[in-house]
Amino acid sequence: MTLRPIGRSSLQVAPLAFGGNVFGWSADEPRSFELLDAFVDHGFNLIDTADVYEAWVPGNEGGESETIIGNWLKKSGKRDRVVIATKVGKWARYPGLSPINIKEAVDDSLRRLKTDYIDLYQSHEDDAKVPLEESLRAFDDLVKAGKVRVIGASNYSANRLADAVSTSASKSLARYESLQPEYNLMDRAGFEEDMQPLCVKENIGVISYYSLASGFLSGKYRSEADLQKSKVRGGAVKKYLDARGLRVLAALDAVAASHAATPAQVALAWVIAQPGISAAIASATTVEQLADLAKSATLVLTGVELDSLRIASTAA
Repeated sequence: MTLRPIGRSSLQVAPLAFGGNVFGWSADEPRSFELLDAFVDHGFNLIDTADVYEAWVPGNEGGESETIIGNWLKKSGKRDRVVIATKVGKWARYPGLSPINIKEAVDDSLRRLKTDYIDLYQSHEDDAKVPLEESLRAFDDLVKAGKVRVIGASNYSANRLADAVSTSASKSLARYESLQPEYNLMDRAGFEEDMQPLCVKENIGVISYYSLASGFLSGKYRSEADLQKSKVRGGAVKKYLDARGLRVLAALDAVAASHAATPAQVALAWVIAQPGISAAIASATTVEQLADLAKSATLVLTGVELDSLRIASTAA
């Protein structure tokens, strides 16, 4: 499997990333360990999480995902085989991107992850209240201190990301080498219109989240009745159950049939094939699901197939 760079950094990642938002939520610690071991065994290395995961789960307070990953790193001894990406800025304990917040949050994340360094430390969302230079200087200090190797951004607008890149260049600070946007066959415009051209031009690696549109692109949800299959996902995918969504599922079915693949594999392979993509994030709660998703990383779609999916997913 060919590894891909994250921006201009030295980080090299496989094109499928594991979304750690399930650890401590729909996957307990023993299951999470199984998934992480299987993920590495499949040849993948990018594990994405955030300090706020899984604060939304009753009985949790946040930090659970990082803690589980840290426990796995300690038990497995596989720290040198993975790229750990986490985020700061959306947890009530460490809200925003002030320098003091970043400094305190990273130490807490390092403690939970049981590691001396974070490979990719990301701003979970933009913080307009803090000047970009102040946040970037705080991140730059972490890089110089060896606590962080590379920094990235998530949920930034194209204008703010461009301003951040310009600020880093003019002030000789570490720059955002990655962007995490929502991107999949059902949600394209927000990324493709402005952010994708910027990322390609500036060589910023893109790590897409919701790559399967909350599970809709797996083909599991094709009617209102199907929404009852998952209390977690059902409500999130209801918005896709329209003529366009069904058209996309039909196109996925057609391409999948020609490759003896599944709709989920094809949907992920489409994202992975798009310009600027370093990796697509997907989650699994069983090793069987993970084995299915893993095949997307080596599934090569033809130009005709890529176009058929693009056309089917273009808004009317």
